[in-house]
Amino acid sequence: MANDLVKSFVQMCSYLQEPRHVARFQNICGVKGTFPDKATKPDSEPPEPDCPGLRNRLQPGGHSGGVGNGAAGDVSQVNGMQGDATAGPDGADADTTRAKPLRRNSLTGDMGQEFLIHNKFLFYLFTFGTELGNEMFFIVFFPFLYWNIDALVSRRLIVVWAWNLFVGQSTKDMVRWSRPASPPVVKVEVFYNSEYSMPSTHAMTGTAIPGCLFMLSYGRWQYPFLFGLCVALSWSILVCVSRVYMGMHSILEVITGFLYSLLILVFFYQVLDKIDSFYMMDHYAPLVIIVSHVSLGLVAFSLDSWSTSRGDTAQALGTGAGAALATHVNYQLGLLVDPPLSLLPLTLPPVSTSLVVFSLLRFLVGVAVLLVTRMVMKALTIPFLCRLFGLPTDDVRQARQHMKVELPYRYIVYSVVGFSCVCVVPVLFRILNLA
Repeated sequence: MANDLVKSFVQMCSYLQEPRHVARFQNICGVKGTFPDKATKPDSEPPEPDCPGLRNRLQPGGHSGGVGNGAAGDVSQVNGMQGDATAGPDGADADTTRAKPLRRNSLTGDMGQEFLIHNKFLFYLFTFGTELGNEMFFIVFFPFLYWNIDALVSRRLIVVWAWNLFVGQSTKDMVRWSRPASPPVVKVEVFYNSEYSMPSTHAMTGTAIPGCLFMLSYGRWQYPFLFGLCVALSWSILVCVSRVYMGMHSILEVITGFLYSLLILVFFYQVLDKIDSFYMMDHYAPLVIIVSHVSLGLVAFSLDSWSTSRGDTAQALGTGAGAALATHVNYQLGLLVDPPLSLLPLTLPPVSTSLVVFSLLRFLVGVAVLLVTRMVMKALTIPFLCRLFGLPTDDVRQARQHMKVELPYRYIVYSVVGFSCVCVVPVLFRILNLA
């Protein structure tokens, strides 16, 4: 009986991992590839059931022994070839739009191939949805939440975000499944196409952040339970479904990311209050913060060859370390003022012109400070590390593929950015009477 259940579970997982389901969903949503007839070859075999999608990653400066991530057999193009008969003007109606991925592949620099969009609304909706799980969104979201709404919720969300990314990206580099094969899948996005794909870290962050935001804010802020639950679920579902639409993940990978994130969230929600208190009050907190975050980065960098997943992990850990150190400094200097429990639940103030203007001013001034900080630190750190380790400085992209440059670069730059966001910028607001 147990063997039958295990066998049925494995068969179901293999079924959900098949790229044809992704291609079918894309077709329903109006995404069409411009694949050449020669794309399907006899030697383009599907991955073995016992290790679906396993492949060798393209090594920096060299070539892998296997196929590129997400590619089938000997097809070098991502989405097909331009000029195929199916993409001709006679085969497309007036509402059909030719499009290409917005960003080039982070590892190979590949721009991707054209595809046809028959439903513009779904294209823009799922493009927005996938951005809700990207690092750039959180770089904007966390500061706005910290400066304008609730500092306590924001700094605890940063803890969950950093750990969630570390666990997700590290799991990817241990499982080592490739992206869904193209064809039949259309690669609407190619930026992350050279990373491994199991589990979906977009699904993980897109579930953990709204879920944790709901759990931290409900009871602390006054709003209907169903409203908060619907917002969190809608956010999560939109991000998860968008990754299938983009051709970046199979259905199994998205479901796994969703469930994996819930498991992590259940664990961290129980200890978030203790972690926050430790960061603020313990005299050894700075040492523990630095050692733990750097150690996790070393673990992540030792799992596989260079890719943007390692850099994103170090970036999240560096940001988390900087924010945690700033939380300790704020508390020790008396700059951290959380509303007392007697004032809970908090209510949103009525929207007024002055409220909107001050919120926008804080956001614009703060983001400007963070961008300048990042630019200056990046300009100073990378050349310094290259000279320190005897690497050429004329090719920054190549230099950053070395662990001894990428790891300290990400940590130094983004820990300073995180520290500035939580400590320096709020002090600046007080000086400018924007607090």
